Amino acid sequence: MAQTIRISRSDSRLPQILDAAARLFREKGYAATSMRDIAAAVDMLPGSLYYHFAAKEDLLVAVYEEGVRLITEKVGAAISRHEEPWQRLEAAAVAHLEALLKTGDYALVVIRVLPQDVPKAAARLVKLRDGYDRLFAELVAALPLPPETDRQSFRLLLLGALNWSQHWFRDSGRHSPRAIARSFLRLLREAQET
Repeated sequence: MAQTIRISRSDSRLPQILDAAARLFREKGYAATSMRDIAAAVDMLPGSLYYHFAAKEDLLVAVYEEGVRLITEKVGAAISRHEEPWQRLEAAAVAHLEALLKTGDYALVVIRVLPQDVPKAAARLVKLRDGYDRLFAELVAALPLPPETDRQSFRLLLLGALNWSQHWFRDSGRHSPRAIARSFLRLLREAQET
């Protein structure tokens, strides 16, 4: 299995490569983006890109790592300001949606490129997603829900609604990402209290 090639921090091209790859993977999709496309976007010879990454799937994993890191940092900072379980979950939902809709390319690649679409990197992508998913699983586990509540379905429903919003959200729309996330969570909470 090919591994991402790690290079020294002194190489200033790596952030450019990752930014270009994230943008192109988001715009064109993973399958339709070639290493040649990414190299051209950073004014690099295609062969030079392989100095940094042994294969395109390794570059995708690096983009995923950065996307998961960005989202996790935003969610972690948001929930650290709260102690009450519902407030913590709301803060996480708002931060997740703001990261998805406002942070840009990296977060959208994590949502749009599914592990099963890249078999050579699927295990690594699933591991990254699962690590992030555990954060929401812990938040949902802390909620004072009725005993018969299927917490996994609750979590999947919330994350699915948040993630799907990238298809219909418009900056010019009536609601901000914060308002949308709060609305989704309010609906879920009210459904548990009836």
